[in-house]
Amino acid sequence: MKRRVVVTGLGAVTPIGNNVEDFWKSIRAGKAGIGPLTKFDTSEYKVKLAAEVKDFKAADYMDAKAARRMEAFSQYAVAAAKEAFQQSGIRMEEEDPYRVGVIIGSGVGSLQAIEREYEKLLTKGPSRVNLLLVPMMISNMASGNVSIQLGAKGKCTDVVTACASGTHSIGDAFRAIQYGDAEVMIAGGAENAITPIGVSGFTNMTALTTCEDPARASIPFDKDRAGFVLGEGAGVAVLEELEHAKKRGAKILAEVAGYGATADAYHITAPSEDGEGAAHAMSLAMKEAGITPEQVDYINAHGTGTHLNDLAETKAIKLAFGEAAYGVKINSTKSMTGHLLGAAGGVEFVVCVRSIQDSFIHQTVGSAETDEECDLDYCIGAPAEQKVNYAISNSLGFGGHNATLLIRKYED
Repeated sequence: MKRRVVVTGLGAVTPIGNNVEDFWKSIRAGKAGIGPLTKFDTSEYKVKLAAEVKDFKAADYMDAKAARRMEAFSQYAVAAAKEAFQQSGIRMEEEDPYRVGVIIGSGVGSLQAIEREYEKLLTKGPSRVNLLLVPMMISNMASGNVSIQLGAKGKCTDVVTACASGTHSIGDAFRAIQYGDAEVMIAGGAENAITPIGVSGFTNMTALTTCEDPARASIPFDKDRAGFVLGEGAGVAVLEELEHAKKRGAKILAEVAGYGATADAYHITAPSEDGEGAAHAMSLAMKEAGITPEQVDYINAHGTGTHLNDLAETKAIKLAFGEAAYGVKINSTKSMTGHLLGAAGGVEFVVCVRSIQDSFIHQTVGSAETDEECDLDYCIGAPAEQKVNYAISNSLGFGGHNATLLIRKYED
C-alpha cells in the first residue's frame, strides 16, 4: 500500500527573490530577473545576458567556515533547504534522524571550482590545487551539505539528469516516502553554472539566446524564441508522510499525487520530435493520481524558449491530453527566472504549490505571439486568477530524460 505524501515546507533562492515570499511576489508581479551578465567579462562572448541571483550572502544561512567550504550551488541548496525546513516546523530533536532524508540534484556541480583550480594547475603547478577541490565541485555536495547542516541521517542521494534533476529528485523523494524508506524528505535542485566555460558550451551548441534585450530574451513559445537565458539558484521542498505530518499538527501546503519518469531514447540534446516520451511521463503521473486530463487545471511547462523544446513539449501535451490540451492553462516560469538547469524543477515545484494555494497562474512574461504549431494557452499577456486543484510540473533534460510531477490541493 503506497503511503500519501504531502508538502509541508518550501524554500527558494532565485534571480527574482532569495526566499519564497519575495520570489512569489515577483512571480505575481511578472518581474523578470534577467539582465547583463556580471560574473565575468563578456566582451568576447556572443551571450551578454543571464538571470543571476542578487544580493545573496551565505553568512545569512550558515557560519563562515562552512560557507568557505561550499561552492555557490551548495550554498543556495542549504539556504533553500533551511527555509523549507523552518516552514515545515519539524524539530530534528523530536525525529528519528535516520527517517529524514535528502535528495537535492545538481546537473553540473561547480564549474567555477574546476575553472579556478585548473588555472592554478597550469600557472602554479599541481601542489597548489585546493585540497578541497573534489568535495567542493561534485554535484552530490548539495545533498551532503544540507544533510550535515540539518542533521538528516536518512537516505541521502543526488539525482543528475541535467535539466530534469530537480524534478527527478522530488519524484524519487516522493517514492522513498510512499514505500516506507523515510518519513520526511528534503528534496529539490540547486545550480550555479554561469561561468565562462558553461556559457561558452551552451552558446556554441546554439542553446542560449544572443538577444540583448532583457525583456525579449527569455520568450518561451514565442514565434521569435531563439534559445534560453542561463539562470541560477535553488528550489527545495519538505515532503512528509501524511500521517506523520498530521500527528505533529503540521500545516499542509499541498499533496504530491503522481510522478512519471521516462526516456526519449532518441538524441543526446534534442527532444523526441513527436513528444512521445514526455507525453508518457505526463500520462504516468495522471494515472498514478487517478485523474483524467480534463481535471488538470495547470501545467508548468519546461518551456525553455528553444525552438525544438517548446514545439516538442506542445506536441507532448497534445498527445497526453488530447482535446483537453486546449482547455488547460500552461506557462513557463523560465520567462522570469531564466533556465536554472538542475534547479529548475525545484523552483517550478514551488511555483505549482503556491499556484494551488493562491489560485493564481502567472503569465509567460515577455512572450507576445506564438507560432502556428504552438497553439495552446500559454498565459501570454496576462496571468489567470483561477482555482487550481491539480497542477503538473514538467522537466526535460539533455540525454532524453523526462520527468513529471502532479501536485494537488490537499484534502483530508
